[in-house]
Amino acid sequence: MSREKHRLSARAVTALKEPGRHADGGGLYLAIDAKSRRRWIYRYRWGTKVRDLGLGACPPVGLSDARDMAEEARRLVAMGKDPIAERRKAEAEAVKPVTFAQAADELLASFDGSWRNPKHRAQWRMTLADYCKPIRSKPVSDITTADVLGILKPMWQKKPETASRLRGRIERVMGLAKVRGWRKAENPATWRNNLDQLLPSPRKLSRGHHKALPYSEVPGLIEKLRENGSHSALALEFTILTAARTGETIGARWEEFDLAEKVWNVPAERMKARKPHRVPLSPRAVEIIQTLSEARKCDFVFWGVNRRKQHGPMSQMSLAMVLRRLEIPATVHGFRSSFKDWASETTPFPNEVSEAALAHVVANQVEAAYRRGDLFQKRRALMDAWAAFIEKPPQGNVVSLRVTPH
Repeated sequence: MSREKHRLSARAVTALKEPGRHADGGGLYLAIDAKSRRRWIYRYRWGTKVRDLGLGACPPVGLSDARDMAEEARRLVAMGKDPIAERRKAEAEAVKPVTFAQAADELLASFDGSWRNPKHRAQWRMTLADYCKPIRSKPVSDITTADVLGILKPMWQKKPETASRLRGRIERVMGLAKVRGWRKAENPATWRNNLDQLLPSPRKLSRGHHKALPYSEVPGLIEKLRENGSHSALALEFTILTAARTGETIGARWEEFDLAEKVWNVPAERMKARKPHRVPLSPRAVEIIQTLSEARKCDFVFWGVNRRKQHGPMSQMSLAMVLRRLEIPATVHGFRSSFKDWASETTPFPNEVSEAALAHVVANQVEAAYRRGDLFQKRRALMDAWAAFIEKPPQGNVVSLRVTPH
């Protein structure tokens, strides 16, 4: 069984005519018989046997839906459950309809042990409980596209990112219901050829969500941050200097820094791509860490005080609040865009260097296969140039570095 996933395309699925099994990867196949009848199957190993789970005819089941169902079946196998046995069990229990709340609880239980952090888990539970109240007691077999639309439409334009994530989570719940045999109809929360005909694209609504400050205005902000002098202001300056994400900064621990080599080693678990990331530190970034070391309070470099008056990582909102108090019309994440625009428009550094500095995943698989290194020395030169650009303090104005509670 092929392990590579997503080998087929929607166009290829439509064009395929030759009888046999055509692999999409990861155990998913499009099976075509001698009479040109087409169906999806998920092939998996259970003990010493190889088993085939039918996922429905093609059409009406499209490639995207088949992949979703195969993914849910893989999750059951990973949990030590046989998808065919689970489907039969569900069919035997079909006398009592399974509600959306029950399906959501089962989906969340299947995620146990794989959450990146407790906050992520709480967000899933909250959205599937609070936002989905109108359908929680409704059998999954009876939920329609109109039901899903009724939940999403009131928030689609006001909170596009939240609404888009919620849609995806409802789709996952309904996908599980389909695999378990609790529902025969198609998934009512799918986007393509379904909700995309009824709602505007979330990309258009979310455009500009991470509002960025023009790079020409970043030096002025840096000056204001140094005048502010608070612990949160230092954290924001460090984040801008390193083009880091908020979570990478506020989770930073002392052992991650090698100031002699001017390197910050961010572990994989705190990176979006789940890969460790080496960040070259400019002289100013090193200065910030050295200064904070003199006022060390706990294991976290950028510390905060919780409700129990205990020291721990700084709040996620601390950096954003600095911008709000300074009346800066930008988001923290937006400074990554400021950095990217500056690198692209004013420097000779190749695109792959700035992309590596941002820890972006290489989308081109061939390029990724040939790129063995992390362009570290070139990134160091780039980050030093960025630090020099945003420094630009007024002549004769010496700014003292101090740490005050935020």
